[in-house]
Amino acid sequence: MTHDSERARPNTQARLFATLMGRVGADRDREAFAALFEHFAPRIRSFLINRRVPPALADDLTQDVMLAVWRRAASFDPAKAAVSTWVYTIARNLHIDHFRKQVRAGKMDEQDPYLQPEPAPEAEELVSRSEDVDTVARALAGLPADQKSVLELAFVEGLSHSEISTRLDLPLGTVKSRVRLAMTKLRLSLGDDA
Repeated sequence: MTHDSERARPNTQARLFATLMGRVGADRDREAFAALFEHFAPRIRSFLINRRVPPALADDLTQDVMLAVWRRAASFDPAKAAVSTWVYTIARNLHIDHFRKQVRAGKMDEQDPYLQPEPAPEAEELVSRSEDVDTVARALAGLPADQKSVLELAFVEGLSHSEISTRLDLPLGTVKSRVRLAMTKLRLSLGDDA
């Protein structure tokens, strides 16, 4: 008799979990999720620690698992698996994903040119850049105020021609003409190589 009642208990619990998961998936029932969380979170944490996951990471992964359960509850199908199987599969997969990311991060070649910082510019290059900035500043100062303002809005603030048109309350054609005239004058001031 005891044997039959012990067998009935897991089936009753499995049906209860399936009902709770259905409520979470269909209605975003927080109480149902709290019951699932209370049951599964400590077990998932123990499962991860048994897989040699450090306790702090096990805590993080447990939170990720339970968040995934909340988000994916509507996709749970009791005909395919028990809630416990489904939750532990999520935990296993998240653990594997985390492990793979760590392995990939460990395989990065620190000598890869794409991972190297740009070399510091030489003193001559810094002086040249400074002179270029001064030259461009003088060329900009020589522009009429209306042309200078459209260039500043376009290149300093990054506005499109239509945004400049709206901001300055000017026709779009006028904005385009002023940008074109200003760029032509700058090219002439700076020389053809600009």
